[in-house]
Amino acid sequence: MIDVSDVLTHGEEKMKKAIATLNKEFLTIRTGRANPAILDRVEVEYYGSMTPLKGVANISTADGKTLVIQPFDKTLLKEIEQAIHKSQLGLTPNNDGSILRINIPQLTEDRRKELAKQVKKYGEEAKIAIRNVRRDSSDELKKKLKAAQSSEDEVKHQEENLQKLTDKYTKEIDKHVQAKEADIMSI
Repeated sequence: MIDVSDVLTHGEEKMKKAIATLNKEFLTIRTGRANPAILDRVEVEYYGSMTPLKGVANISTADGKTLVIQPFDKTLLKEIEQAIHKSQLGLTPNNDGSILRINIPQLTEDRRKELAKQVKKYGEEAKIAIRNVRRDSSDELKKKLKAAQSSEDEVKHQEENLQKLTDKYTKEIDKHVQAKEADIMSI
């Protein structure tokens, strides 16, 4: 059975995972600079199954505005090109017969605002995850009290610590969201 203080530790681990997930989501948002992570969600049909692009090709940056995709199997060039078009990232690959080059265009003001809204949405989803962890941990603490495994004072103290953790990670999410918005809105 989990000790009361272990409930708090377990809750904090889950909150850290929510922030890690948020940062991973942020990597897939295009900011006007070449970043191979924006292609993480692209999947290519390879021998009848959908495979992540990074599993069938080497993705690198040639400069700040160009991504270079070099497939391990040259016969995949067309499939990779089609997968990028279908991904609705707004990217157009240039096929030279052996590699694909993607020039990352400058973002328009409207597109920047759209992406900023998406960043806020991801931030709000992360905050919801944090609040769900707080709720689950609080329920676990109350179960411990009901089962008389801990004192009421100790549970109250742990719930206060849980709220402090929740506030800390919510503020951290706000900082990440503000930084990403600033990154998107900078020209």
